[in-house]
Formats: sequence, C-alpha cells, structure tokens
Amino acid sequence: MREKVIEIHDLTKRYGKHRGVEKVSFEVEKGDIFGFLGPNGAGKSTTIRSMLGFLKYDGDIRILGMDARKDHEEILRNIGYMPSEALFYPSMKVKDVIRFAQEMRGLDCREEAEKLCDRLQVDTGRRINELSLGNRKKVSIVCAMQHKPKLFIFDEPTSGLDPLMQNTFFELIEDYVAAGSTCMLSTHVLSEVKRYCKHVAIMKEGHLVSAGSVSELTHTSSKRVVATIDGERKEYLYTKDMNSLIRELSEKNVTELSITDPSIEDIFMGYYGEER
Repeated sequence: MREKVIEIHDLTKRYGKHRGVEKVSFEVEKGDIFGFLGPNGAGKSTTIRSMLGFLKYDGDIRILGMDARKDHEEILRNIGYMPSEALFYPSMKVKDVIRFAQEMRGLDCREEAEKLCDRLQVDTGRRINELSLGNRKKVSIVCAMQHKPKLFIFDEPTSGLDPLMQNTFFELIEDYVAAGSTCMLSTHVLSEVKRYCKHVAIMKEGHLVSAGSVSELTHTSSKRVVATIDGERKEYLYTKDMNSLIRELSEKNVTELSITDPSIEDIFMGYYGEER
C-alpha cells in the first residue's frame, strides 16, 4: 500500500452564509503529480488554504502523516507553496527575495537556488518592480522549490510563463518527483493535466464532483460531432449510440460532417456542467 501524502476527509468551510466547500474528501499518494481542477469559485483555493492551516475548518486533514491543525508549523517546513499571485516587496532585488525565503526557513539553499535560477533564466540582479509577470512567477517558483520539499502545492503556476519556461517548469517537477517528492497542481490548463498528472480531483460549486486517475476520467464513449446542417455549423458532444446519430443525421440536410473522439477540454467541461 502506497504512502498517503495528503488525506482530506469531509472538509467543510463556510464564510458566514456564503459557500466555501462542503464535505470534500480525497487522497494523494506519494510520488503523484495530482491535478486539482475547477472553475473560478469552485473551492480550490479554500481547500488549499485549509490544508496549509490558513483557515479554520471542519473535517480532517492530514499532510505527510501529520494533523494539519496540530502540526501546522512542521507541515509548512516540508511544503513548497506557490500562490497564484507572485507578490514580493517591489524594491527588493531578486537575489535578496530568494535569500530572504531561505532565511525564513533557517536553511542554506544557495546551491539549489543557483541551479534553479540557471534553469529558469532568472536575473537575480534585477529589482522585483522591474520584472514582468512571467519573471515574477519564476522567482516564486525558485522560492517554492529551493528547499527541496517533500510536497509541492502550486496554484496556477504557469500563467505568464512562455512555452519554453512552462516545459522547463514541468521538467523540474518531474525531477523532484523522481527524487521522492509529491506535487499538487491547481490549474485551469487542461492540456497540462493530460500530459503530466496521474490523478485528478474536480471541484464545482464547493463540492468534489469526481476524483480518480486521468485515464479513468477521460475514458468515454462520447463523440465530438461537427456538422453543417442547412448551411449552419453545429458542434456538440454526442453521448448516445452511434447508430442513433446516423439515423438522426440521415433525416437532415448535412453537407459536412466530422466525428472524432472528444478532447480533454470537452470531457472536463462536461464535469463542470457546461454544454458545448
């Protein structure tokens, strides 16, 4: 039986009368790259902030075998967290931000930080207020990775990064996971989930709507149909028997037709409850 790095059972958090999350339960095994999906307002950030001990909540959360309430400080020592917004003191130089992050942990991470800055092409001599969003993201990645944590938690890490840096980022993740770390990735980029994640949990309106392996959740008999009918182009997912589709189309004036397997975007939008 594989070691559980994250165990969440019946997590519930409300903000007064407003919804947060309701009875959310899932587990993440050691060595996984775990996708955490859902539209804005689905409850992903509330779940992550509860895991990190930033919120009071009902339910049970265990991280790295420790209680998220009682062992809050020890858990944070072993986590590399990157929030969606890369905010730093604007007048500080990059090298000072990275060193400050090391000192906060009481660790000497200079060798690992240097390696990361080289891989990500981080200019450590510039000031934060001189950096683009993408370059601030890279600084945030270095701060989250340099202490080689047992668990990474990333919230929309690749927004603002160019395609080359996105590939480099995931190469680094795969290197750390191969060395024994685990990664939880909150993202809207479905192609990243399909390419890199082993398992995924999908949130909607504060509830967990599905969880499992990416291959299981994307296995479907549905087909993506694009048809021109009476001069009008129609595009949709068809979930019935293919013979029924053929009969339906035979009764219409179809001038163009394409039937393909649905994309991962089509499938996950179905979990979100959005018809396409």
